[in-house]
Amino acid sequence: MSTEPAGIRETHAGLVVLAGDRAYKVKKAVRTPYCDFGSAALRRRALARELELNRRFAPDVYLGLGSFRSPDGATAEPVLVMRRMPADRSLTAALSCAGPDERDELVRSVARAVADAHRRAPRGDPGRAGPAALAARWSANLTELGELTADRAVQDRLTPMRTLARDYLAGRTELFGLRETRVVDGHGDLLADDVYCLDDGPRLLDCLDFDDDLRQVDVLDDVATLAMDLDHHGMPGAARALVDGYRRFTGDDAPESLLHHFVAYRAVVRAKVAALRGRQGAAGAAAEVAALSALGLRGLQAGAVRLALVGGPPGSGKTTLAGALAAATGARLLSSDLIRDDLDRGRPGDGARPGSGTGGNGTGGGAVGGGTVRRGTGGYGTGRYTPERVAAVYTSLLDAAGPLLGRGESVVLDASWTTAERRLAARALAARHHAVCVELRCAVDPRTADARIAARGPSPSDADAAVAARMRAAAAPWPEAVRIDTAGGPGAASGAALSAALSAWSAGVGC
Repeated sequence: MSTEPAGIRETHAGLVVLAGDRAYKVKKAVRTPYCDFGSAALRRRALARELELNRRFAPDVYLGLGSFRSPDGATAEPVLVMRRMPADRSLTAALSCAGPDERDELVRSVARAVADAHRRAPRGDPGRAGPAALAARWSANLTELGELTADRAVQDRLTPMRTLARDYLAGRTELFGLRETRVVDGHGDLLADDVYCLDDGPRLLDCLDFDDDLRQVDVLDDVATLAMDLDHHGMPGAARALVDGYRRFTGDDAPESLLHHFVAYRAVVRAKVAALRGRQGAAGAAAEVAALSALGLRGLQAGAVRLALVGGPPGSGKTTLAGALAAATGARLLSSDLIRDDLDRGRPGDGARPGSGTGGNGTGGGAVGGGTVRRGTGGYGTGRYTPERVAAVYTSLLDAAGPLLGRGESVVLDASWTTAERRLAARALAARHHAVCVELRCAVDPRTADARIAARGPSPSDADAAVAARMRAAAAPWPEAVRIDTAGGPGAASGAALSAALSAWSAGVGC
């Protein structure tokens, strides 16, 4: 028999009575846009379904159905009978009092338990977790959230969230096609207070039971729910470790943008639930709505797919800055110099630089494109730099970027970008993939640029000071770009220049 005191836990749709070594759950007699528990028969049916579904995750916790009866025995309220979990073993409580090594082990065990649950889960219907279904869910949740709260700050977030969610889904058809095999009939509502870390392993409780469609999820969506909740509880390190652990156990190579998108979606869902609880008089609900809606907007901003043009004449520091920006943001880095090298060797030009950017799971680098070319293989407008060959390089650069954007990866393009025509083509590519186009023009005085060219060692670029001068003179105005001062030298890419580039990367996205 448990020595813990009796208690009651309340959600927007149910009550759990804790007594001895049992927990007794009843549904509230509520009707919402997504569930109807208005009669005892409907509540019994819902509890029977909850019992069936949750036994997939924790069969030793969900014991059966019973009834609470009135003194005269005439009224019976259906109740789900469960084994009571020790309060201090919830994931939230366990992490809050554990040391670093123990926290790592707790999160690892939960990540493995979620991965095992997904491996056993029935396959889901990809159509219920695809872009159209997600777009409909986003629209419904944002509309309902707006109807449930009068908070001005929350209301102000709704339009940018709607726009960012729509753009992400509209531009990621290829990504969601690749994710179809990872859709399962999952948990649907993994929260830290419903995960218990027992001596013989974690228990995952309280799956989403009232709507079979909403349980058809991409596995990363399920994981993102718990990651979002840990972040909301002030445990971002645990959230990151959970996702990283899950990726290791499953080999999931989804781009970070998809994780951010799912975290944002789950934050908005929980904000709506908090708003419903606020309507029922729950203390602190308004603050929950504000915090969760802010988390949702941040997630969508972080997950917005970007195409960054980092340009400037030779010696301007564009290659150094492009590499630093890609490393700081996890974007893929594509180089015009390496594409030119590949094309010269008769290979398809992917333009990826050694160690640049990341793979979908944040751990891999891009394919190595080409080798170092000796300088002097063609002056400005001749040899390797005829208009036709330069046009082929830029075409290949954009051709390589397009599929990456469609798969949810941001891309940094390292090239001179001296013509307005080529910048227009890049903007059109970003627009086709509903990506944010970030334009950065590296600037430095010509003497410093010439000194850098003279001092650099072997490089894929064979431009000398004379070529640089002609390119500076021929460059079309670029008023749309953010000017990045790189006069501080190569080290500036990790200082002021990178800070300015990162500000431009984030500016205006969902604001």
